[in-house]
Amino acid sequence: MCNDYEQHVAWAEYCRTMASLALKIPDHQSELDLPRVDDIHINDPAPIMRAAGDAVELASMAFGFPPVGPKGGPVFNFRSEGRQFGNSKRCLVPASGFFEFTGTKYPKAKHRFTLNRAPFMAIAGLWREGTGNKPPTFTMLTTEPGPDVAPYHNRQVVVLQPEKWSGWINLTEPEADLLQPLPAGSLSVETVRSERS
Repeated sequence: MCNDYEQHVAWAEYCRTMASLALKIPDHQSELDLPRVDDIHINDPAPIMRAAGDAVELASMAFGFPPVGPKGGPVFNFRSEGRQFGNSKRCLVPASGFFEFTGTKYPKAKHRFTLNRAPFMAIAGLWREGTGNKPPTFTMLTTEPGPDVAPYHNRQVVVLQPEKWSGWINLTEPEADLLQPLPAGSLSVETVRSERS
């Protein structure tokens, strides 16, 4: 599953996209709230997009909910099927691409997925407040793989087209309509090599 993604979204492009969607950006936000990172892994800090009054703000959080039990690991991917999210803290994870890995030996093949016909993608997610001295955290929602991802993995993160972003943050559309894999040809893929998985 997706435990690695990149954030190369330029601030100017982010602002243009948000304006085109009539999504307000808080006045205090700047390019410092959208740092460029080649690889964001589990537990790394990263920006998410969440509702803030009548605007959508960027907030830095750690990737992955804390483990549920003493032997569990961070919950970085969360299955969406059959669940209701009306009472959840919903967010979007801005990304220029996400990675999946194939192979059983190192170096595994690293596959980079990007969204066609859009300057960047947003992945449907959930966020939680931090407890104690722990930072707030986020996780990505997953679904059955669409035709672009199925040759590489048996699950995929939920990538939302820009016109669906407000529908997810404000939940103005049914979850079942939003949390679906994209049609064939929506995602492009290129393959690189990597030691990490």
